[in-house]
Amino acid sequence: MSSVSNRGVLRMSHEDDPREKLTSQLGDISEIEIFNNQILVALYERPEKTAAGLFLPDKTRQEDQYQGKVGLVVKKGPLAFENDARNDFQGQTVEIGDWIVFRVQDAWPLAVNGPKEQVKCRMMEDVHVRLRISSPDDVY
Repeated sequence: MSSVSNRGVLRMSHEDDPREKLTSQLGDISEIEIFNNQILVALYERPEKTAAGLFLPDKTRQEDQYQGKVGLVVKKGPLAFENDARNDFQGQTVEIGDWIVFRVQDAWPLAVNGPKEQVKCRMMEDVHVRLRISSPDDVY
């Protein structure tokens, strides 16, 4: 099943749904416990082909591992998006399965061991979420 994002500067052609693909690659992460106001985000890596049929060079796609700014929320700490003395989120939050955008400098890179491969992820504080988007291709 091929799907194409309806928005974004650089729309990609996906053989598999990116949310389902990342979730499958991660496998069961129920034993991973996130503390405080931290969020675990699986990093989105673009496929090789754009919706227009152009192929991205491997080097360009590999940059997503280091400079990628879009990820899938896969775990949240118990205090994520809870108001405190310094932060009032005005009711805004993200849920598991949401695509978010963040500054690369605000997120700590790590790899989570999935059942077959490692999945590139980022840890960040809730206050470093900049956008929620409907598709990982909505921003570039």
